[in-house]
Amino acid sequence: MHIMEGFLPPLHAAVWSAAALPFVIAGVRKAGRILREKPETRLLLGACGAFAFVLSALKLPSVTGSCSHPTGTGLGAVLFGPPIMTLIAAIVLLFQALLLAHGGLTTLGANLFAMGIIGPWVAWAAYRAGKAAGLSLPTTLFISATLGNLATYVTTALQLAIAFPDPVSGVTGSAGKFLAVFAVTQIPLAIVEGLLTVAVGNWLLRNSADELRQLANLRGHAGLENSCHVA
Repeated sequence: MHIMEGFLPPLHAAVWSAAALPFVIAGVRKAGRILREKPETRLLLGACGAFAFVLSALKLPSVTGSCSHPTGTGLGAVLFGPPIMTLIAAIVLLFQALLLAHGGLTTLGANLFAMGIIGPWVAWAAYRAGKAAGLSLPTTLFISATLGNLATYVTTALQLAIAFPDPVSGVTGSAGKFLAVFAVTQIPLAIVEGLLTVAVGNWLLRNSADELRQLANLRGHAGLENSCHVA
């Protein structure tokens, strides 16, 4: 769902960049606070960044000017909260634009808004709902990662539709076309991302349980102590 370099009109690119900037600032502040107060979670934070980088680099061609891929942001959103994932996504997208020609600098704000803001916030909201419903951590990870991925794809489709409305049906018609084309690859990818996130979450439950208990987002989650498989 990375929109390629130079594809968006300059005004659209500037607006999305301006919209994303406050969220990046909030992420920097949140990351600094977590690293000061809980330095033992540094490895977990790095693992979330690596997970997002690797998954989001696995791109498939999609509609003109974009691509389909997992995002990897759901895991970090659940563990550390959406602001942290905005910062991580900004770093990931910048490195991919510079080193992999994946995405671009002019479209960095738009890509970040979709993958680093909307996706993580939807994933976090899904996690909160699952936690309130008493679901296990792996189950909420699957739901959160899947919905976060789908929310990112919907946002990218809307961004493209706003930039390139259909001559007859306008933004609504264009959005429907972009969503339909994206869905062919993105829905299966979202499910795969959910399963991969569960696999990583299960590994963390077995090997980093103490660090997970330090994270405020996970406190009070029913079954955290013994949960190792999807419910």
